[in-house]
Amino acid sequence: MVMKTVQVLVVGIGPGGASAARVAAEAGLEVLAVDRNRRIGEPVQCAEFIPMPMGAYAKPEGVLRQKIVGMKSILPSGERYESEFPGYMIDRARFDQAIADQAEKAGASIWSHTRLIELDPDARVATLRCDDRAIEVGYEILIAADGPHSPVAGYLRLPPLKVVQTRQYTVPLLRPYADTDIWLSDDFPGGYAWLFPKGNLANLGLGADKRFEDNLKEPLEALHVQLIRDGLVGETILYRTGGAIPVGGLRDFLVVGRCLFVGDAGGLTHPITGGGISAAVVSGERAGQAAAEYLAGDEDAFVDYEEDVRDQFEASIKRAVERRLYLEQHWRTVAANDDGTMRRGWIAFNEYFEPLVS
Repeated sequence: MVMKTVQVLVVGIGPGGASAARVAAEAGLEVLAVDRNRRIGEPVQCAEFIPMPMGAYAKPEGVLRQKIVGMKSILPSGERYESEFPGYMIDRARFDQAIADQAEKAGASIWSHTRLIELDPDARVATLRCDDRAIEVGYEILIAADGPHSPVAGYLRLPPLKVVQTRQYTVPLLRPYADTDIWLSDDFPGGYAWLFPKGNLANLGLGADKRFEDNLKEPLEALHVQLIRDGLVGETILYRTGGAIPVGGLRDFLVVGRCLFVGDAGGLTHPITGGGISAAVVSGERAGQAAAEYLAGDEDAFVDYEEDVRDQFEASIKRAVERRLYLEQHWRTVAANDDGTMRRGWIAFNEYFEPLVS
């Protein structure tokens, strides 16, 4: 068994892990970042939207697909509510790869097709499986960026995150489209359906809580047929994907010993919209900075990391968790077909930000 030692080990090279590796490497640390997939960013399990403030990350070649102007929220009655929703549609694989490339240029080692198979947090030793070889890696700081079903969290015996499941088709888009469409309906309990345009293609998908609905294929195919009849999308399904999205809020602790959790692994995904790219990048960069500060002698670096990330994200995530709990009382009831119920549970409406009345 081969033994390697690094200062920072990053598990997971999505936007959070790649950002952590980049910042830590730029600070002069010896960094190893690993990912279980053969190609960074693939398969894509994402609607591929980033908000306007993330625009700088869409500048590398091949990342930007198109701009988004607004959002159409379709209520159970069929009423459409239009709101501003500026942002960008990206090629998510290229987005992740571009950040990973920057990390590698800064000096980080990037290993794909490498899986964490054992972790001893007390000895600070991780065992990795790479090309049918087991490699022991000693580390000083571990950054867990390994998604909602985080293996690192499992080895640390932390409770699993609450998730919803998603299913998505990529289909031809038959005319230019600058908005994202959102369907709020009891057909998608615990989630919603979406169409995100990206040039001559569109991501058409939905999410749902399997406690209320375990068949995502039928409602998605029905929506696809509807949009074909409307002349908006084509029949061909070019790609199919899906995955889990954490919706239960932040972990109780984002720092456990010398392990820092970022992005989905930390529960930083928005529990209502499912958006998580921005929070992954921000928390990843902050984790890389905290690693550098700690190894430079700042004993408060990890406490500061936890406080900073919570200050930035906890309030909005907490509100979203409250709205999920509110909606869970109404799924599969008559109230779920009421526009007023859905308006209280979706970010485009003023009612979402008003206190809930019991």
